Amino acid sequence: MTEPITVRAAVLDRPGSVTRSETLTLDAPGPGEVRVRMLASGVCHSDLHVRDGEWERPGPLVLGHEGAAIVEVTGPGVTTLRPGQLVALTWYAPCRRCAACLAGREWLCTDSSSVRHRLPDGRTPLRRGDGTEVLPYLGIGTFAEAATVPVEAAIPLPDGIAPDAAALIGCCVATGVGAVTKTAQVEAGASVVVIGLGGVGLSCVMGAALARAGRIVAVDRVAAKLERARDLGATHAVLAGDRATTDAAVRAASGGGPDYVFEAIGRPETIEQAIDLLPPGGTAVLVGLTPFGARASFEVFPFVDGSRRILGSNYGFAVASVDFPQYAALHLEGRLPIDRLVDRRIGLDELEDAFAAMRRGEHVRQVIVF
Repeated sequence: MTEPITVRAAVLDRPGSVTRSETLTLDAPGPGEVRVRMLASGVCHSDLHVRDGEWERPGPLVLGHEGAAIVEVTGPGVTTLRPGQLVALTWYAPCRRCAACLAGREWLCTDSSSVRHRLPDGRTPLRRGDGTEVLPYLGIGTFAEAATVPVEAAIPLPDGIAPDAAALIGCCVATGVGAVTKTAQVEAGASVVVIGLGGVGLSCVMGAALARAGRIVAVDRVAAKLERARDLGATHAVLAGDRATTDAAVRAASGGGPDYVFEAIGRPETIEQAIDLLPPGGTAVLVGLTPFGARASFEVFPFVDGSRRILGSNYGFAVASVDFPQYAALHLEGRLPIDRLVDRRIGLDELEDAFAAMRRGEHVRQVIVF
């Protein structure tokens, strides 16, 4: 029988507190579980929402939900994975029993253990030295040297993909590319606007290029991010300033008004802006997640009169077991340049500094390398 091991991890006692590096005990995998050794973990704005207390979560908690790892040990009954395989971790492991899962809509699973921050049997595999339970965020807790996760959360990837690119497939790439290609199903030749050029927004840009959109307009307040967007397929770039000037520039760049606007920040003001930019027949796709309780509004008559649409897109409608390997294959073919999203690699002890940089709007994707 495999014994527990000790791992170093970034622990958040409660939302709004400071993360601290601790040594924890990690249980061996049980039936239907695997232990993975983490190679890389992206630092996502969702982690910052929890760190800053904008999303209430239980604690203590090991943050992180965008990880790539190597399978180390498989639990009883696991036949689909083997030690040594590279996997990307999905933060929404499907139960595969509910009506949504059975209909092939795993992103709408109603009984995922991920939302309870526990394994499917209800336990947590992490403990402090005094026996205190520590929860893995979304069931995977990737800000740790290793994790014990349900087999449904570990998706094998093809050989040849770098760990940091594999990690990003697990969240920002699936969320952004999927929002374009799966949620909105953008047609070739369509005009697309992307507001906000973090990892998710730039993944929307990559998705629009993959879908062969005609005009791809990138919008951000940071000029360097606009250059990165052009490198990833944007045809036009708008440096955001005051609302009226920005909207006029976006409409001009998109040929009079975009067919699709992707909001990838999660702020009420930019959500309202995305809706207001729509011409008749246009679609706003809301991808960014707001703090709890945030509300946005729009004028109803022109929205209905112009047959406009709003789509919510969580996780890019991901079916991880199908989509993750496809995104990896597209990357290896040179059609999805995921590696260009990574602009800073850090150690686990630099996490608080990474959060501070995110608050300042710096960097596209920071990745913890183990």
